[in-house]
Amino acid sequence: MEYTFSHLLVLFFIGAIGSILSGMVGIGGSVIKYPMLLYIPPLLGFTAFTAQEVSAISAVQVFFSTLAALVVFKKGGYVSGRLVGYMGTAIVIGSFIGGYGSKFLADETINFVYAILASIAAVLMFFPKPKGSEHVAVEQLAFNRLYAVMLSFIVGIASGIVGAAGAFIIVPIMLVILKVPTRIAIGSSVAITFISSIGATVGKVMGGHILLVPSLVMVVASLLAAPIGAKWSQKMNIKVLEYILLVLIVATVIKIWYEMFS
Repeated sequence: MEYTFSHLLVLFFIGAIGSILSGMVGIGGSVIKYPMLLYIPPLLGFTAFTAQEVSAISAVQVFFSTLAALVVFKKGGYVSGRLVGYMGTAIVIGSFIGGYGSKFLADETINFVYAILASIAAVLMFFPKPKGSEHVAVEQLAFNRLYAVMLSFIVGIASGIVGAAGAFIIVPIMLVILKVPTRIAIGSSVAITFISSIGATVGKVMGGHILLVPSLVMVVASLLAAPIGAKWSQKMNIKVLEYILLVLIVATVIKIWYEMFS
């Protein structure tokens, strides 16, 4: 496939927009970029990517965008190593189990499980957060380790079954159930998403699904834009961050249910 400068520019802007949002609210960004990569190029007269190609490009982009944002959040003191250790380990183990077990389930069952879990995450975002929780430093962060491991393990299984990242489900769990401050939840979610993206990226590369040129463009966009989103996140009003996160999660849930019945 040949690429013109205008085609590469479109890909760059798609990657930049998704990466800024990824850095701001702690989700991988593929929620935004996947439909954009799938539909915008053909709408503008460029050759369309297949779903497999879009999935591979998104996997590589998520890896680099979360890595770039993670550096900023870690420097700002918004990543809890303990929280990432407990939840990251559980979600990776769960995703392996879910990925293997998915072959025993019907497609309708797979989509329904993920839709229910995503809907619960959306509902959680409407729950009020405990007062004063935003003023806890990362070193003083306390959370229920059993809940953290159990819930992220369940999310990991569901994510592995569907083959999608579960960051947009993890963040509401951190905020409402584990009572983690918003900025620490976002920073730690970026770290967890980065960890979980390693396997997906390696798998796509080994599977030979990577398109080199679009992937490189998206990587450059990620490395430039994700730190910008992460820096904005640290300066932005907490309520604004939560509203952006809410809109993205609700939009994702609507998309999941729509695809189930379409």
